[in-house]
Amino acid sequence: MKTRYILLALSMMITQSFSAGDPAVPDNKIEAGSAEEKAAGLAWALTPDTRLPNVLILGDSISIGYTLKVRSRLAGIANVFRPLNNGDKTAANCFDTGRGLKSLHQWLGTRHWDVIHFNFGLHDLKYLDAAGKYVTPDKGNQVSPPELYATNLRQMVVELKKTGAILIWCSTTPIPEGAAGRVKGDEIAYNAIAEKVMKENGVVIDDLYSLMVLRCAELQKKRDVHFTEEGAEVQSEAVADIIKKHLPGKTQ
Repeated sequence: MKTRYILLALSMMITQSFSAGDPAVPDNKIEAGSAEEKAAGLAWALTPDTRLPNVLILGDSISIGYTLKVRSRLAGIANVFRPLNNGDKTAANCFDTGRGLKSLHQWLGTRHWDVIHFNFGLHDLKYLDAAGKYVTPDKGNQVSPPELYATNLRQMVVELKKTGAILIWCSTTPIPEGAAGRVKGDEIAYNAIAEKVMKENGVVIDDLYSLMVLRCAELQKKRDVHFTEEGAEVQSEAVADIIKKHLPGKTQ
C-alpha cells in the first residue's frame, strides 16, 4: 500500500497534476449539513477599510462556517476575506490541496495580504468512486493519498510565502464515526503530515483539532464532519484570537 502511494505521488509530480482524482469527475457538490448550504444570501462581499491589515481565510466548509464570525470579531481590527463565487455573493469551498494549488493564484489576486489562515485536509482524505460519490475505502480511492498530500502542502507553502504574509496553518477538525466517505482517525495522520511540513517551514499552527476533539459530542453533528452554529462560534473565537496575535505591530 505504501509503495502504491509513493508511486502515485511521483507520477503526479512528474505530470504537474495536483489531484489524485479523475479530472473528468467534478467533485464540487455541496455537502449536506455543511455551512456552505446556508452561505447563499449572507453578506460575503466586503468593502475593506484601507487603514486596516488584510487577512485571507482559505479552507473548506468548516472554515465557511466560521469566516463571517471571525470577520465580526475582528471588526475595526482587520479586513477578513475568503474566496467567493457568483460575483462575490457566495463563499467558495477551497476543497483539496490539488484544487487549491490550481486556484491559489486566483484566490490571492493582487491584494496585499498581512495574514493568511489556511487549511486543507477533509477533502484530501475522503474516498470517492469513479463517479465522484462518497464511498468506503474498499470501493474507491482517496483524493490525495498521504504522500501526495505532503507534496501538495509543501508546494502550497512555497507559493503562499511569496506573498510575504504571516502564514497560519489550521489543523483539520475531527472526523466522527460513520461520516460519509471518510474514516475516523485519518485526520490524525493527515494532521501529523501537515504539522511536519509547517514546522519545517516555520508556519504558525492553529490547532483547531485539539480544541474541538473533546467537545465533539456537544458541538459536532452526528455521523457528520460539520459542526453546529455553536461549534462554529467556538472555532471563530480561536481563529480570531490567533490571527489577532499575528497582525502587523502585534508582539508575540
